[in-house]
Amino acid sequence: MIRAAKISEIPDILTITKACAKKMSSLGIYQWNEHYPSKKVFEHDIQRNELFVFEENSNSIGVIVISTFKDVEYEAVHWRNKKENAIYIHRLAVHPDYQSKGYAQKMMDFAENYARENNFSSVRLDTFSQNTRNQAFYTQRGYQKLEAIYFPKQSEYPFYCYELIL
Repeated sequence: MIRAAKISEIPDILTITKACAKKMSSLGIYQWNEHYPSKKVFEHDIQRNELFVFEENSNSIGVIVISTFKDVEYEAVHWRNKKENAIYIHRLAVHPDYQSKGYAQKMMDFAENYARENNFSSVRLDTFSQNTRNQAFYTQRGYQKLEAIYFPKQSEYPFYCYELIL
């Protein structure tokens, strides 16, 4: 079940993202670090009603942010959809113990259905240039790769923007 996250669940959410960061680091993917994602970021996501958890047998095993807020880093991107009624996906994570079981697919299905049901015209996101698994994941879902952007507090390497026109 995917549902809105509660502030009391932030410790569980941080456990998920820290486990993901540790796994990615072990694979040479330094996408998340001590600065990101943070408790403060997740608190803000919950205040905006944009953070969702994937719950299985009463355990939170994944998270996703579905946002209408366009980050300043996205301003220079030449999005395919010229309308500004897009949603932005951030911080998609599935605890490593539950990866490769289709949970990320289900969360993206949820986000894309949310976008359609609420009359958004596209779904936008970014993924780390060194994370080829994520790039393949989004490409297989029909997302088109666009420009690179940078988040210096996270990495010296770029992040690639992707968009799915609905």
